[in-house]
Amino acid sequence: MGRGTWKKVLTFGPWPFAKPVVVMSKTLREEDLPSDQHGKVRVWNCTPAAVLERLKHEGWLRAYIDGGQLIQSFLRHGLVADIVVTRAPVILGAGRNLFGPLDSGIPLQHLQTECFGSGLVQSRYRVAH
Repeated sequence: MGRGTWKKVLTFGPWPFAKPVVVMSKTLREEDLPSDQHGKVRVWNCTPAAVLERLKHEGWLRAYIDGGQLIQSFLRHGLVADIVVTRAPVILGAGRNLFGPLDSGIPLQHLQTECFGSGLVQSRYRVAH
């Protein structure tokens, strides 16, 4: 996840993730992490390709990317295989673009859409390279 997403997750209460988390940041250091995240969160300052290579070397086959700017970076480098978009039943009227500006359109293949009792609608897509 990116630093902004990490900072937002900190406001949720106890650390919610069981799997290891990598926070990609140019300014955050591991010493800046709260004590309850030591051993659970790693801070890396490297390219998206380098992150995936390091994770692959550790035996991970897939990574969940979270954070608007970080997702944009992985998309620009062609490193996203699947996208899950979850929509909430609220019209905001303003806000940030979901993916921000990209050099060109990215074709997607729809895989599945699921509706939840809460009103959330989640769609899964495969990036058509």
